[in-house]
Amino acid sequence: MDKIKDKLKLVPHLPGSYQMKNEAGVIIYVGKAKDLKNRLTSYFTGRVTGKTAILVSEIADFEYIVTTSEVEAFVLELNLIKLHDPKYNILLKDDKTYPYIEYISKPFPRLKIVRYHNLKRKDNKMLFGPYPNAYAARRIVNLLNRLYPLKKCEGNKKELCLYYHIGECLGYCLKEIDSTKKQEMEQEILSFLRGNDSVLKNKLKEKINFYSEKLNFEKALELKQEMDYISVIMDKQKVELHDFINRDIVAYYFDKGYLSIQIFFLRNGKLIGHHSEIFPLISEVNEDVELYLATYYQKHELPKEIIVPKTINYELLTNILNTKVLTSIKGIKKKLLDMAKTNAKIALNNKFASLIQDDKRTYGANEELKEILKLSKLDRIDAFDNSNLFGSFSVSGMVVFKNGKPSKKDYRKYKISTEKNDDYHTMQEVIYRRYYKALVNQEELPDLIIVDGGLNQINACLDILNELNLKIKVCGLKKNDKHRTNELIDGTTLEIISLDRMSNVFHYLTRIQDEVHRFTITYHKTIRSKGSIGSVLDNIEGIGKVRKKELIKKYGSVAKIKQASKEELMELVPENVANNIIKYFTEQEKENNNS
Repeated sequence: MDKIKDKLKLVPHLPGSYQMKNEAGVIIYVGKAKDLKNRLTSYFTGRVTGKTAILVSEIADFEYIVTTSEVEAFVLELNLIKLHDPKYNILLKDDKTYPYIEYISKPFPRLKIVRYHNLKRKDNKMLFGPYPNAYAARRIVNLLNRLYPLKKCEGNKKELCLYYHIGECLGYCLKEIDSTKKQEMEQEILSFLRGNDSVLKNKLKEKINFYSEKLNFEKALELKQEMDYISVIMDKQKVELHDFINRDIVAYYFDKGYLSIQIFFLRNGKLIGHHSEIFPLISEVNEDVELYLATYYQKHELPKEIIVPKTINYELLTNILNTKVLTSIKGIKKKLLDMAKTNAKIALNNKFASLIQDDKRTYGANEELKEILKLSKLDRIDAFDNSNLFGSFSVSGMVVFKNGKPSKKDYRKYKISTEKNDDYHTMQEVIYRRYYKALVNQEELPDLIIVDGGLNQINACLDILNELNLKIKVCGLKKNDKHRTNELIDGTTLEIISLDRMSNVFHYLTRIQDEVHRFTITYHKTIRSKGSIGSVLDNIEGIGKVRKKELIKKYGSVAKIKQASKEELMELVPENVANNIIKYFTEQEKENNNS
């Protein structure tokens, strides 16, 4: 602490970005400040609570970079967060994406549901949304496809498909389309998607009357139900601004160490939905809100206007987001801000108890496990599981937990090249592949590796780690006869650690074990369900590239290989390989019958 106090004396009263480091020199938090000295001093001399207090307890050192303006400091902060993926900044990340309805005009008019993770991909696209209710988006697209003869099939067919014959397509693949008719249809669809629901209602009424006159009351009733549904959706959008500008309304509420954010989506002047997020406060309220919005709009549509509370630096956000960010002190926009804040408060009050419990189950349990295993830090856990496919082929999965929560972007799956059903060598192969690549690419390494098994799996893992000169703690999770987690084995001391089955640590380890098992089994089933002849033949011992090519050339499908006799197979492969093929499909059939 003396070292930090001495460094604080030298920090200038200038804008910039600061980086907090732990004892290992790893950056655990990145922030920005208008005044670096005041901001950094507040961490070590002020009264901090909650997650901020936990952060401060881990800080062993700090660095800072001075910038010429607060805008530059903000940009630098965002870049450093992307580069270092700090432990505590992860709390401000947002991985949710909402669906949009996309209208495609050329070469043929089409509608589809899309989710975009990268804003650049949305340039020059006609997108409508976001739709927090994905079901509503799909139902609207399905309805528009029924009412308008849009192109529905993929590619260009060589003959007219069913949609053409039932009047739901104009035959774009083969026929020349009247441009006037196409333009009228496009104008009606776009008018509805921009908020003019009367266009669709009138169209529905026409269709209902048509089917009623034809005495097709079943179809008329279906469309009547669709019209009622559209009316319900539109009735929910009671808040309305008549300038038809796409804007978001952002408000927040802070209490008991947690920050609740609400974002209202107004599209073409109508409220179509909202986004809600709650997370622990790390920095100051306004700074965490600003950072959250900057990261949120990296992944979501930027509206033409964002309304924020007056406490937020909207001029700074305008520069960062490159869109108009402003506040409002009166009128309907102020009412919308107040309504969003009320929703933020209600959301936090309703979820507070579960947030505290979730924190104990995740971060708290992770810290408890760190103490049990006497680790200096436990920010990342890699967990592995193996799955044998019909006794002749293996796959492995790796899941990652960071600070008590799954980090799905870091999950990995492996198709094992070892031909024999051998857990020891399977584990050796997957550990070598995972950490050799991590060393070569300088990827993040875990603080703990958990293998789904006992000493055999632990030793296989340790052998490879020693070869790679890696010092990573390894533990094994064993299950009892009832396939329930029973023991935690310390790979260093070989001590069997007994855990209270009612404790958060026990449930945490069980969640990790269940997650890696689920992930691996899902991969196992995916390979099987693909059923492609190439992937299936890869699973059978004795079939290499040449034999696979010959079998594909002769039979062309899995079904035909299944039907082939041993004698027929032996025309291309030796007897032992023919037996392997028959055995593989027999075991596959048995497993399918048992599942």
